[in-house]
Amino acid sequence: MTKKQIHFVFCLRNDDCDDLEVRKLYRRLPDKRAQRDGFLRVIDESGEDYLYPESYFANIRLPRDIQEAVAAC
Repeated sequence: MTKKQIHFVFCLRNDDCDDLEVRKLYRRLPDKRAQRDGFLRVIDESGEDYLYPESYFANIRLPRDIQEAVAAC
């Protein structure tokens, strides 16, 4: 059985958005419609997923074992 890859993004800026911390990794959820409109669906500090401008983040690829360890936190 193949495990689905977990995607993470690195926060580059937050433009005074209290639910994002700059220089922190966040889990990104798939949302093709949002991405077409220039947004990413991210689980933020509130623990909920919200849409944020794609320009706030950089995609980051982590090895599988690190993905699983970060996702478990």
